[in-house]
Order: sequence, then structure tokens, then C-alpha cells
Amino acid sequence: MRLFALRDYRLLFSAQVIAPFGTGLTTVALGLLAYDLAGPSAGIVLGTALTIKMVMYVVIAPLTAAYIDRLPRRTFLVLLDVIRGLVVLALPLVSEVWHIYVLIGLLQAASAAFTPTFQAVIPDIVTDESDYTRALSASQVASTMESLLSPVLAAVALTFMSFDRLFLGTSAGFLVSALLVLSARVPNARPSAHTKAWDKAASGIRTFLTTPRLRGIMALNLVVAAAGSIVVVSTVNYVRDELVGSQSDVAWMLAASGTGTLVAALVLPRVLDRIAARTVMMTGAGVLVGGMAAAVTLIAAGLSTWAGTAIIWTVIGIGMALIITPTGKVLRASVARNAIPEAFAAQFSLSHLAWLITYPIAGWLGTSAGFTVAWSVLAVLTGAGATASVLLWPRHEGRGAVTSPVTPARQVPTTDRSTLSKAA
Repeated sequence: MRLFALRDYRLLFSAQVIAPFGTGLTTVALGLLAYDLAGPSAGIVLGTALTIKMVMYVVIAPLTAAYIDRLPRRTFLVLLDVIRGLVVLALPLVSEVWHIYVLIGLLQAASAAFTPTFQAVIPDIVTDESDYTRALSASQVASTMESLLSPVLAAVALTFMSFDRLFLGTSAGFLVSALLVLSARVPNARPSAHTKAWDKAASGIRTFLTTPRLRGIMALNLVVAAAGSIVVVSTVNYVRDELVGSQSDVAWMLAASGTGTLVAALVLPRVLDRIAARTVMMTGAGVLVGGMAAAVTLIAAGLSTWAGTAIIWTVIGIGMALIITPTGKVLRASVARNAIPEAFAAQFSLSHLAWLITYPIAGWLGTSAGFTVAWSVLAVLTGAGATASVLLWPRHEGRGAVTSPVTPARQVPTTDRSTLSKAA
């Protein structure tokens, strides 16, 4: 593949693959650590840690965009990887629950700064539109493989080592990622048109609010979060309590959703070469609306079965990939090159804000009122988000509608302007 002939992309993609696998091991180990410290209250500990994570993602990403053009991006990324590696090494040493909260806050603050910065580097390295589409798909595949394989690797490792050793694997992953980033040539961010930090932090959000297609993506973020929450949050209790399954059954059900995402991500590059991103993403929204309707019907009518649940979870995985994978392509086509870091940071923050809304519904409402009520609320949010995306993102949005508050439309490079109608 021509994409992987690019040395710098190859190194960065390898870093992207290795670091998340370490994060996946941490997820398993953190749950066991919480249970070791809090026993029956482990769920509350994990829920609080997850909330801290989302808050950090929402707050830190725009602040990163405000200062990234003043920093050497390669050094910044390496520093963040080292910080994450050191924080993870400290986790096995904690003796109080509040220690977990402090360390998770530091870890997720570093991740919230790292991810949008890393995402904004890729379009500066992969300049060909077709190759960039494939880079987005490869990123989705890497993320999906992490969610599929990390629990399996953790399960195998736990057969011959204690859970605290998993943190060592995570730390090693971050340090290897740092070495790979250090070996790559990472261009610094282009100077922003804004001089004040607050203007930079807010410019990405303003771009989303003033650009029709990006307002549509904001609505699609809610669609993904509402549907994805029943997979991420509800699967454990649903499989164990409703289907009376085992811990391994939980992993297999999560794998069903991951398989759907993986298959869709592998197919999408060729599809996006021929079909507009808007069409693909709206199709994904429709798939998720249908999947949520099926999930509510399944639980409300008392028809829960292994096969039916696996099919619905797979459909949800497919729908999520249809929306998430093309998003970077639309972002790059919608802003000037010097606004790309701010746009990616804004999307990172806004997408996690949607998850911050839907996680409590799936978790807390699901626990107090039951799956039927919680999933029905999430299904309504899925439908509302899908409807809003169609209304906010016009089918025939012209080139003139895609302008950046950072750079006037006439200054957008020709290569970017040529992709505007294609992305819409």
C-alpha cells in the first residue's frame, strides 16, 4: 500500500497501534485495582474515574489547540507519552481510592492533549486525499483491534501474573510509542491567525457552530455516543444479569460490536472514493437508529437472546464506523490548513462531551430504572441526533458555505478547496 511507503506515517501509525494496546491493558487492570481497594463499591470508583476522563477530554483539548503552534509538536507528543508511562507505573503503588482519581486525572489530561495533536499531524504528513482516507480507515482499524484484542491479551496474561503487572505492559507501550514518535519527522503546527490563547481555544468551537457540515457532525457525535453507550456501559450487566452469561461471554459480546466496526472500517476506503462522506455518515446514523430500535424492542418485549443481541451489537458497531471513520476527512476539507489543529481539538472535545451526557444515562439510569427505560431514552437521543444532522448539514451545501473563521475562504489552499464538494 502506497500509504505505508511513507516512512513518517509508518512510524506514527506504529505508535498509534502500540500505545492504545497499553491503554486497553490499563482498563482491565484498573477495574481489578478498584475492586481490590473498594470491593462492592468498585463500580462507583470506576464510574467516577470515567467521569474524570470525560471532563479532562472536554476541557483540555481546546486548551491544547490554543498553545500547540507555540510548541514543537514532536517534543510535545514525546513528553506526553513519557508522562503517561510514568503515571501508569505509579498506579500499582496506590493505597487509597483518591490516589486513583488523582492519577487518572493526570493520565487523561495527557491523553486529552496527545490525541487531537496526534490526529492533526497526520493530514500534514499524508497530503494525498485518497491516502488520507485510507489513513483514517487504518486508524479506525487500529482502534477496533485494540478493543478486541486487549481484553484477550489481559486474560492470557492474568493466568500467570498478578494484575498489577499489567500496568508495566501499559507503561512499556507508552515508552515505545514515544521512541517511535521521536524517530519520525513531525512538522510543527502552522501559526494560527489568532494571537490570544482564548481566541485560539474558542476558534475551533466557533468553526463548528458556524459551518453547516460541522454542525451536522456535532449532531452525529450524539448519535454515536447514544448508541455506543449501551455497548460500552450496559454490556457487562446485560450479559451477566439478563443473559446469565460469564465474564468471557461479556468479552465475546463486546467483540461482536468490535467486529462490526472492523469490517466496516476495512470496506470504507473504497466506498469513500466513490460516495460522498455525507451520504456514508447519514447512512451510519440510520443504521444506529435501527439498531437502537431493535435493542429497545428486544429488551422491552422480553426477547433477549444471545443471537439477537450479537446481531444488534454488530449492527451498532457498523453504524459507529460509518460515522466516525469519515469525520477526519470532512474536518480537513472544511477548514484552512492553519486551523486543522483547532478543528481536531474541537471535535475531540465535542465528541467526548456527547459521551459525558450519555454515559450516565446508560449507567446510572440503567441501574436505577432498568435497561428498558435507559435504552429508550438513548434511542430517542439517537433519533433526535440523526434528525438534527440531516437538518443542520444540507445535502447540497456549496463551497461558499465552508469557510473558516480563522482564515478567509480565498486563502484556503487549492488542494483543500478541490475536496470541499467531494467531502460534502
